[in-house]
Amino acid sequence: MSVAVVTDSTAHLPEGFAERHAVRVVPLHVLVDGVVSLDGVETGPAAVAEAMGQRKIVTTSRPTPTEFVKEYRAALADGADSIVSVHLSRELSGTWEAAVLAAQEVGPDRVRVVDSRTTAMGLGFAALHAAAAAAAGADAAEVEAAAVTAAGCSSTLFVVETLDHLRRGGRIGPAAALLGTALAVKPVLHMSEGRILPLEKVRTMNRALARLVELAAQAARDDDVELAVHHLASPERAVELANRLEEAVPRSAGCVVSELGAVIGAHTGPGVLGVVVQRTVPLRG
Repeated sequence: MSVAVVTDSTAHLPEGFAERHAVRVVPLHVLVDGVVSLDGVETGPAAVAEAMGQRKIVTTSRPTPTEFVKEYRAALADGADSIVSVHLSRELSGTWEAAVLAAQEVGPDRVRVVDSRTTAMGLGFAALHAAAAAAAGADAAEVEAAAVTAAGCSSTLFVVETLDHLRRGGRIGPAAALLGTALAVKPVLHMSEGRILPLEKVRTMNRALARLVELAAQAARDDDVELAVHHLASPERAVELANRLEEAVPRSAGCVVSELGAVIGAHTGPGVLGVVVQRTVPLRG
């Protein structure tokens, strides 16, 4: 039995990873001043950072169910017997819902849709672990379980230059955004229960970087982990953060660096830095 793995563009897999691991990616939509393009296909990080720098209106929307139907049918036509479709948190987007609608049309007995409860490489690692299980011959239920387990074993942390973009996109409450602006702090945020929530406040970006490293090391504990660093228009800081993480987390299998695509970048803004810690076991109290 062949199981195809599908995810969406908010996984922000490093270049070449999707092809190498046979993961199909359905892009979300990016709107710049109302003009629609496909995330990672027609619009990339540089274009979004430039548009935001020019104060253009950048918004996003989910893929349509029809786009998912097309991808699912293509996977089946290419020889897959079933599909596991792994997506960003339903608390952040209607993408999961669109995938569910498509699965109902294609056949719920053939398509399993997973809410990863996270995004970025928290989602990316879940898709990659699912693809590894599929490549090893696992059936659809086992591939789905691999995705769910991996997603539950990830910690996602990030710091933004300003909370304004998250506030405008409705991804964080106005009270939290106002507090961050009033105090002129750099907020450290994390994914929790499928939502983006404030974790701590620090005064400078340098301190925020140090805190990301400390929190990532705490999340790793003494486990073997995979690491990812995300950024938008901050490549030097991202490399610095990756180097510091590899020193602080000795049982890491290495750290991949991936620039955030248009969709997540539109909500965080340029200057964002993120860390994903992928453990082999759930984080315990």
